[in-house]
Amino acid sequence: MEQEERTIYELVGGEETFKQLVDLFYAKIEADVNLRPMFPESLEEGKHWQFLFLCQLFGGPQQYAEERGHPRLRMRHAPFTIDQKAKEAWLSHMLSSLDELQIEQPMLDTMRGYFERAATHMINHYTPNE
Repeated sequence: MEQEERTIYELVGGEETFKQLVDLFYAKIEADVNLRPMFPESLEEGKHWQFLFLCQLFGGPQQYAEERGHPRLRMRHAPFTIDQKAKEAWLSHMLSSLDELQIEQPMLDTMRGYFERAATHMINHYTPNE
């Protein structure tokens, strides 16, 4: 019998790991004077959606899609000016949060790769010399 392939969600510890990732990340956002103004006063709703999205993205429950539909990341981020500087700050916070969790290889590289691509994809404001 062929062994069923486990998802990244399962391999990194499931729901608890993604809850910790979101909590670590949002603590960094809370303290970032440049990024914090892009977020609503209460971060709880954003934390909820990011948690569900990341769980689903990496092979966990499909609750995000059931509650919110397609992620439409660019559309949802369109109201915000996201330039290279904002992208780099966001990505730095996410990657350092991943590092704090000590995610093992090869899951770490896969997750880092996704966040690097997604952060670049969110850029919607370009200035000369970027």
